Amino acid sequence: MEKKYTTQSEKYEYISKQHGGYYRHDFTDHAYLYNLYFPPKEVFSHLKDNIEDLVLNYPMAQNALAELIGNIIQQPTQRIVVGNGAAEIIKILSGSLAKKIIVPVPSFNEYANAAPEGRAVEFPLEFPSFQLDIDKFADEAIKVGADMAVVVTPNNPTSMVVPKADLIRLAEKLKPSNCMLIVDESFLDFADNKEQISLEQDIAKYPNMAILKSMSKAYGICGLRIGYLLTANADFAQAVRNGIHIWNINGFAEEFLRILPQYKQEFEDSCKIVKADRDVFYKKLCAIDGMTVFKPDANYIYCRLPETALSGSEVTKRLFIEHNIYIKDSVGKTQPDADRYIRIASRTPEENAKLIEALKEVMYVKSN
Repeated sequence: MEKKYTTQSEKYEYISKQHGGYYRHDFTDHAYLYNLYFPPKEVFSHLKDNIEDLVLNYPMAQNALAELIGNIIQQPTQRIVVGNGAAEIIKILSGSLAKKIIVPVPSFNEYANAAPEGRAVEFPLEFPSFQLDIDKFADEAIKVGADMAVVVTPNNPTSMVVPKADLIRLAEKLKPSNCMLIVDESFLDFADNKEQISLEQDIAKYPNMAILKSMSKAYGICGLRIGYLLTANADFAQAVRNGIHIWNINGFAEEFLRILPQYKQEFEDSCKIVKADRDVFYKKLCAIDGMTVFKPDANYIYCRLPETALSGSEVTKRLFIEHNIYIKDSVGKTQPDADRYIRIASRTPEENAKLIEALKEVMYVKSN
């Protein structure tokens, strides 16, 4: 691969404009959000053993793929649409189906970015708590005439869950206005009591609700690109399906879905390790003087830097240049004081400990 930089500063400028391929550039990635403890080695061995068939043959199409997801989440095939990552489905939802989409912010930018100009409404979360006020959100959705509302839970970047009861109430409030509620549960596997807070098994009760899930995050398979939408609204499912081309998932992703049920226990165990690492990391971040650390429900942690510290963008840059560690600042997010916030993905205990020490070193201007 041709080299794009000669200094660490140039490397930072290059990396900060990329959307992946980080593994090629030799740095510690506390920016992207995935499960480091899954899949197990046996999954890779299986894919290697079947590589000729997977490369030489056409993969299956939508109905058969939906059946594979259905086996994993115990849902009927007709309720499921499988995407080339959640990003493909977001593009269809925001870019084609929604006449007006409303999203609480700060959140995952793609929901607003994928919408045509003038069709996305950003609803500010309560500040400084970043909690979602369900009643205000519903009122605003109705007022602006939104036909689609999105809630990410746990939210990205804040890492906070929106209570299940609130989401049910929101769906009921939006129902008379024919507004679909999209609940993005991409990070829910890292939350405590996920079975109690997920809406997947209750989906049949809420015809104006759809659940979206990126499998990259929890299953650690960013390169395979698998996401799905689940809804009991047959017309809505078909409308999303209409936007997807016939072979949107490659053979490797298909084979992963086929064998995934064999590794249910390994997956559950991996999520427990992620949560345990994150909880230790959270406590260590809380111990940094002056840092405001939001209690995380996902595998990443949202922090407000001390008032006397450097800005989020400066801290991010210095971490990379001086320690070869990459995190995300909140510049570009729609929120007050965006430049005071950083989002840090939890990695291994050793890597998390190194980050803590590096962060303390770069947060302030060194006095001579």
